[in-house]
Amino acid sequence: MRGRPGLNGAGVRLPVQPPVSPMLAKLSRTLPVSDGLIYEPKWDGFRCIVFRDGDEVELGSRNERPLTRYFPEVVECIRREAPPRCVMDGEVVIAGRAGLDFDALLQRIHPADSRVRMLAAETPASFVAFDLLALGEEDLRPLGFAERRRRLVEALAGAQPPLHVTPATADPDVARDWFDRFEGAGLDGVVAKKPDGPYREGERVMAKVKHERTADCVVAGFRWHKSGGIIGSLLLGLFDAQGTLHHVGVTASFTAARRRELVGELETYRADSLDGHPWGAWAAAEETGRMPGGQSRWNAKRDLSWEPLRPELVCEVAYDHLQGDRFRHATTFRRWRPDRDPASCTYAQLDQAPAAELAAVFGASS
Repeated sequence: MRGRPGLNGAGVRLPVQPPVSPMLAKLSRTLPVSDGLIYEPKWDGFRCIVFRDGDEVELGSRNERPLTRYFPEVVECIRREAPPRCVMDGEVVIAGRAGLDFDALLQRIHPADSRVRMLAAETPASFVAFDLLALGEEDLRPLGFAERRRRLVEALAGAQPPLHVTPATADPDVARDWFDRFEGAGLDGVVAKKPDGPYREGERVMAKVKHERTADCVVAGFRWHKSGGIIGSLLLGLFDAQGTLHHVGVTASFTAARRRELVGELETYRADSLDGHPWGAWAAAEETGRMPGGQSRWNAKRDLSWEPLRPELVCEVAYDHLQGDRFRHATTFRRWRPDRDPASCTYAQLDQAPAAELAAVFGASS
């Protein structure tokens, strides 16, 4: 969100200093199977890098911003249960009666310390560790994942909840069972990691298989609903490899009540929204081509005028198909992602059919 300070690590002195950009995963259509792969459940929470140097503990988010003040119970747990000097990669999660509760996590990102502490008592969070980047004076990032995993299990052998080590297996049949069986608990898939892979910050070198296709998109504008006074749709953007933000589609799956709520939620981002906006030139252009305000190809009378938003909001949407560089149909809004940096919303995260796969389909139908 706008104005939040970055993580600077001033309170810790470790072989791996904050900030750290977590190693990432790319979507896979099916579970990868090859010798030696290590599989883990995919947790649905806030990705978090934990830095502990004695009593000094810092929690860094996926976009390298501080989470420390929002999860005081996790900080206390790390002081009590983790090795005295370590850096761990994992996930902050909240377990509710129906499984993992992402909405409860979102409630924690609140400016009032009193509310944060109240929620910490009512809906306490846990930390699930799945990688060890440093221990004592040693930087473990150059080591293969299998060795880092072994060190992690050893280091947390005596740890008590709410600090956990994620399950892992080398058996793809077990991973498939997890994929099916754990969905009801709120876990959203399986991650596959190469055993000899070093820790590569910010790179998509793991594979993830999720229960649905989803993407994190920048919300860079909106359209009013035809009835007036409420939000009709959000305009979505993704960055290409050159850093250009492309308009890739819309999400409009809202109830009337939710459309009214969105008016207030978006208001802050309307101020000065055209200053430096990546689509700013389109606002004054004629209605042509791929612009968000372009004329509808299917209904020439349809009003597609739009209003820009500062491109700072990120939302997760579900989609069924990517046609070229756009979503084929309107997407389904899932949730806001305040833990994501807009710059991380790139095409690289998307699951796209390779050319060879499409060629095989056309060949079979000829």
